[in-house]
Amino acid sequence: MAVSLSTNAVKLYSPVTGQYLGECRGHSTSINHISFSDPGNSHLLHSCSSDGTIRAWDTRTFNQVLCISAGSSQEIFSFSIGGVGDSLLAAGCKSQILFWDWRNKKQVACLEDSHVDDVTQWYIKHELVHFAPSDKNKLVSASVDGLICTFDTVGDINDDDHLESDEHSLEVMGNSYVMPRLFSGFTHSKCSYVINVGTSIGKVGFLGETYQKLWCLTHIETLSVWDWKEARNEANFEDARSLASDMWTLDHVDYFVDCQYSGDDQRLWVIGGTNGGTLGYFPVNYEGMGAIESPEAVLEGGHTGVVRSVLPMSSKQQILGAIQNQQGIFGWSGGEDGRLCCWFSDGSPETVNRSWISSEFVIKSPRTGKKNRHHPY
Repeated sequence: MAVSLSTNAVKLYSPVTGQYLGECRGHSTSINHISFSDPGNSHLLHSCSSDGTIRAWDTRTFNQVLCISAGSSQEIFSFSIGGVGDSLLAAGCKSQILFWDWRNKKQVACLEDSHVDDVTQWYIKHELVHFAPSDKNKLVSASVDGLICTFDTVGDINDDDHLESDEHSLEVMGNSYVMPRLFSGFTHSKCSYVINVGTSIGKVGFLGETYQKLWCLTHIETLSVWDWKEARNEANFEDARSLASDMWTLDHVDYFVDCQYSGDDQRLWVIGGTNGGTLGYFPVNYEGMGAIESPEAVLEGGHTGVVRSVLPMSSKQQILGAIQNQQGIFGWSGGEDGRLCCWFSDGSPETVNRSWISSEFVIKSPRTGKKNRHHPY
């Protein structure tokens, strides 16, 4: 389990015991995204930073094994590995998207005109659409300019002097956009769709039986669900925080941390938090009229400030197992209070380092409404 810190370091812990394992240092400014992105090497951790670099670390030795630089004037906010044979590395920068050939670490393309502001999050759909192999080369970007763009990265990668420029016009939700031009690399890459969310986008993620849908959280705490293949809005919760706040008796939901989706059960949760550190897992019904329902899990007493990230042990084990009172680790969370909290669904194995157990864990059953409290050790 990797944790990025405000000291520009990444610390590694055991997700089972909470034992500190070591740390990776090399970035000179803020780390924006970390991920175990290489499906062929579980020991390889990647990170990107506002120092303009993407680095790879061997988590067994904590040594840097690779560094790719976009230039000192760039900031890299996110990255993803995918494409044919996982050969592409895409990075979201200051209104640009850069591509490297992951096999030789050579920059092969740059998208200049797809976004007019910082690209906050990137997904190459190889990892998420293994149920739909024909879509494994689709690339989705989201930005603070309020746009979600979908790209088809199928095509040969030629020499840097090979240039193909293509523009398309598209009418989306009453607004006309000019499609971006892709430079120096892909002979057939093109922007398939543009979705105008209308406000600065914070996070997006995939859901649906074939992962044909996207959930989208914005910086003003709205939530929406889209069919990215058809650029069609399927649910929109402009007052999502108020809807969530009305579904529990605790403090007002001040922000959303993330969304989590269980493909096994086709269920989506939005995770809301309070400034005091309490978290709630609110089910989202995105079909029909749409609704944000009563929280099925409430994590309370571990944090004293804003929570920034949550890590499930696995989507089904973590959420459904906890709701059904099955013993085990529900997940981990990290916040601005400097705490890394481990949450348990029921009891705690003797092997768990109890210093990581948060002071209280509450589960509300969706069937009975009965709350089960698990007290600290």
